[in-house]
Amino acid sequence: MGKLSTHVLDVTQGRPGAGVLVELYVVEATQRTLVCSTVTNADGRCDAPLLQGEAMRAGQYELVFGAGDYFAAQGVKLPEPRFVDRVIIAFGIADPSQNYHVPLVVSPWSYSTYRGS
Repeated sequence: MGKLSTHVLDVTQGRPGAGVLVELYVVEATQRTLVCSTVTNADGRCDAPLLQGEAMRAGQYELVFGAGDYFAAQGVKLPEPRFVDRVIIAFGIADPSQNYHVPLVVSPWSYSTYRGS
């Protein structure tokens, strides 16, 4: 079976985003269900896969990152309301036997992602 993982890169400081709240939701029809919630470690990664084994299923998911709170905790001056606050990445898992790595590259003004392995 595959696994789902993520990490956060803070491009404003050129280092991993440590201490970012990460929530994973499964999306079925119009319902979102929280699967897990964790905080990134000193390397900007989660200590364990977000999904693996029997929990790794095909379907629609959302990763929600607490980017605005992270930048505020770093002492970054942010406007109110924040331009980038909660970053939501909606994605699908088509083949649960593969590894899906969904990183967040973020600043207070922009973000991007890609599918890694």
